[in-house]
Amino acid sequence: MRTWIQLLFITLTLSLSAQSALAQKAVITCEKSVHDFGEIKEADGKVSHTFVVKNEGTAPLVISNVTASCGCTTPEWTKEPIPAGKNGEVKVTFDPAKRPGTFMKSIRLYGNGMKSGFILTIRGKVIRDENDVITEINLVREQEGD
Repeated sequence: MRTWIQLLFITLTLSLSAQSALAQKAVITCEKSVHDFGEIKEADGKVSHTFVVKNEGTAPLVISNVTASCGCTTPEWTKEPIPAGKNGEVKVTFDPAKRPGTFMKSIRLYGNGMKSGFILTIRGKVIRDENDVITEINLVREQEGD
């Protein structure tokens, strides 16, 4: 009888340990998942913003890949596992060259704390250099005159 009780105790202990291990997971959060650059001058070149992401889970968070919706946007991210309760970074650089007007770009993170990816967004408005606009108007006029 004593052996059965010991066996039952061991089985319950192992079962609870297994459930506890399965319950551990990474959970990604970001206090501010949208960044607005406002108006930026095309002539000033690339702009960057660093998003701070947090692992609110109980297991290390691994960001395995990050993709941007456009080639004009380049992401860099924390490659090491982010421990539970700690922060990581995703730096996003936008190149406004030849992209006048309003923009909105999405950046999707993939990893163990995200079911179908976690989305960050950048937006703003690219202002063209006045000289570029004048040059473009003159080119159009020349082409119309030919």
